[in-house]
Amino acid sequence: MAPVANGTLHSNGVRANGAHSNGTHVVHKHPHAQLGFGTRAIHVGSEANAETGAVIPPISLSTTYKQHGIGNHKGFEYSRSGNPNRNALEETLASIEAGGDQAIALSSGSATTATVISSLGPNAHIISVNDVYGGTFRYMKRVASENQGLETTFIDLETADEDIITAAIRDETKLIWIETPTNPTLRLVDIARIASVAHAHAANPIVLVDNTFLSPFYQSPLLLGADLVMHSITKYINGHSDVVMGCLVLPSGTRHAQLADRLRFLQNAIGAVPSAYDCWLAQRGIKTLHLRMKAHGVNALAVARALQRSPHVEDVIYPGLANHPRNELAYRGLAPHARAFVDANRTEDGFPYGGMISFRIRGGQQEADKFLTSSKLFTLAESLGGVESLAEHPALMTHGSIPEAERAALGISDNFIRLSVGVEETDDLVYDVEQALEAATSGL
Repeated sequence: MAPVANGTLHSNGVRANGAHSNGTHVVHKHPHAQLGFGTRAIHVGSEANAETGAVIPPISLSTTYKQHGIGNHKGFEYSRSGNPNRNALEETLASIEAGGDQAIALSSGSATTATVISSLGPNAHIISVNDVYGGTFRYMKRVASENQGLETTFIDLETADEDIITAAIRDETKLIWIETPTNPTLRLVDIARIASVAHAHAANPIVLVDNTFLSPFYQSPLLLGADLVMHSITKYINGHSDVVMGCLVLPSGTRHAQLADRLRFLQNAIGAVPSAYDCWLAQRGIKTLHLRMKAHGVNALAVARALQRSPHVEDVIYPGLANHPRNELAYRGLAPHARAFVDANRTEDGFPYGGMISFRIRGGQQEADKFLTSSKLFTLAESLGGVESLAEHPALMTHGSIPEAERAALGISDNFIRLSVGVEETDDLVYDVEQALEAATSGL
């Protein structure tokens, strides 16, 4: 497959031409009408093979490519620098993240984090949401601080006012790291507000949003002022729990083009690139992303309602619930393409808002353990975002690297459970949660 075919559909339904010598893309946008999210997910980057007519792009496993003279090739030299499947996936990713112009695929979400932070250079300062994913916290505090002299200030970006955020920004502040919703307490950060404060400051730090929990379907951070979006593709974008991968997506503009060049240089220089097969799998997964995210949202809302009704639950955290304190912000931050679906499924007690729920079961760790082992459909496992439902205990699993006192301050207690609600039949999931709660709390 050629790196970019003439007339290839690109982001937001426009078309692209051209390629760098290492197989990466130069994008030229044209004022074509937008295509719908699902249409882009299926078609952009997945054009029929020019040589064979194959409707599904073939897997290109070759590590090296023939040159017809020194530097005279078809856009590819060595697969670490560029591969047809990775380029195709990056086209798709740039298309489905609304406002995206370029995407960079990496070998994992953690490799994505490391690449971004490496790009900041030595002795930089980061402001991060305090309720950040445990692996991100570990990299900032245990790796970048020791290897780069990086300093991170953790702030509750959900509640901090503009004065607090402005005061935290220094001359050497290069990056503001946002997760929203946060993992695992599902706190919501007002992306537009943080971006406005950051860009008004003389330091003008990059605003990054980890959009893994909502996926490009429910939330479009670039449209809200973010400079950079990251995803653990492992989760919702791939959606089938069989690929480990991450990515970055950037909008157009001179500053962002320069940042993209730096990040793409590191992608090649560090070499943390995904395999051709994994790229092919992820691109296949993307084709059903819009369908899966709708099902995740409908099911999660139903499970959240069941948890809210249960006498065995202390509290439920699902921003789609009408009584969630940040429900209005959740609705306001919805991606434009998700709003029609959400409006059609909105009721007086809430609306679909992704597939992640956290809750506190009555009791303690013993009851939490019993719930996790009593469920028949929610598999006890780390990770999230697959078609199958998963459940985990953050304090002892995904967030075990965060010191106990800090976990307690964030509300990650021994009775705290995180659910990744899959796309099974809604009634089956609700029944399974209700029976697991009964079994877990029978001794109270």
